[in-house]
Amino acid sequence: MKYIKHLSLVALGLFMLGCSNDAALRKKAYDLAHKFIITDGHIDVPWRLNDGYEDLSVRTDGGDFDYVRAKEGGLDAPFMSIYVPSSYQETGGAKEKADSLIDLVNRIANDHPDKFEVALNVSDVNRIFKEGKIALPMGMENGAPILDDLSNVKYFYDRGIRYITLTHGKDNLICDSSYDTTNTWGGLSPFGREVVKEMNRVGIMVDISHVTDEVINQVMDMTDLPVIASHSSCRHFTPGWERNMGDAEIKRLKDNGGVIQINYGSSFVTKKSQDLRAANIDEIMMYAEKNNLKQGDKELEAYAKEVNSKNPFYADITEVVDHIDHVVKLAGIDHVGIGSDYDGVGDSLPYGLKDVTSYPNLIYHLLKRGYSEEDIEKICYKNVWRVWSTVERAAADS
Repeated sequence: MKYIKHLSLVALGLFMLGCSNDAALRKKAYDLAHKFIITDGHIDVPWRLNDGYEDLSVRTDGGDFDYVRAKEGGLDAPFMSIYVPSSYQETGGAKEKADSLIDLVNRIANDHPDKFEVALNVSDVNRIFKEGKIALPMGMENGAPILDDLSNVKYFYDRGIRYITLTHGKDNLICDSSYDTTNTWGGLSPFGREVVKEMNRVGIMVDISHVTDEVINQVMDMTDLPVIASHSSCRHFTPGWERNMGDAEIKRLKDNGGVIQINYGSSFVTKKSQDLRAANIDEIMMYAEKNNLKQGDKELEAYAKEVNSKNPFYADITEVVDHIDHVVKLAGIDHVGIGSDYDGVGDSLPYGLKDVTSYPNLIYHLLKRGYSEEDIEKICYKNVWRVWSTVERAAADS
């Protein structure tokens, strides 16, 4: 009995030591999140505010981002996504829509100059961080607002855009989309090649999220400047889904000097999440058809919430870290970053990554896997800073 009691005390001691070590690791993660600049390549706050402006200086009831939660999580430089849906390619008004969303970002900064400031370059972000504010650089999701006029590249640079995702859900005048099956150009269009050159010339990073493999390879064939995938994950974990980057393209990032910023959306993270979500959507659509309901109807929204609650399709934070591990294995630590897609993937965020308070949790799991402080600093911002700075310098020298 004494032997059993001794074993129990040893087990208890080991358990307590484990708890102590875990608490210390979590504190270290929190401290690092607030020591390092954290940049996130893609947050869809402007589109969220498109349907109604909110005061983001306080904790908001909805959405994934506001000043209070960002500060809690250590988020310092979220790239505001100027998202223009592909429908504007058919209806017109893409440029006007982009302008209106850029105006929204400027309004956030102007309404609360003690908390937010629009950032136009790496130096801006570094200064804004030191001043204790949140920097708001901007990236445009979908090149459709360029229309067929190359001068619009410089126009949007002057308006503060620092990366452009070449397309979104449909092929456009620039290139083919990974979501489209039309294969209009077989990659980049002739105009798209001119757009890439002009982006390089004026100092806008080329974003290869949403495009086909042919586009990715053609872009890297024609430019010596590094590119980003502002919010993509690894196709290795979602076989056959071209929206995520394939291994061959991730390997090319090493030679290109580029960075893939991992998307948190559960459907980007695991095939299982994709399958579970698809089953839920089928059930919701059948209900909508049976009851003659349309998207946006309160009854349909309530039913969708109930279905997703009963049949959760969420990935886990550890599976997001698997994507970071995979990129490091293929291309190295210098080529991975964070591109959460907060406020852009709806109710599909993984356990442990539900809003912008979660960056310390991500760092905690990176520490658990043996990533050094230097590694984590690169993931948080230094890798993206290297790309952005390189593009800035090339434009200044052109």
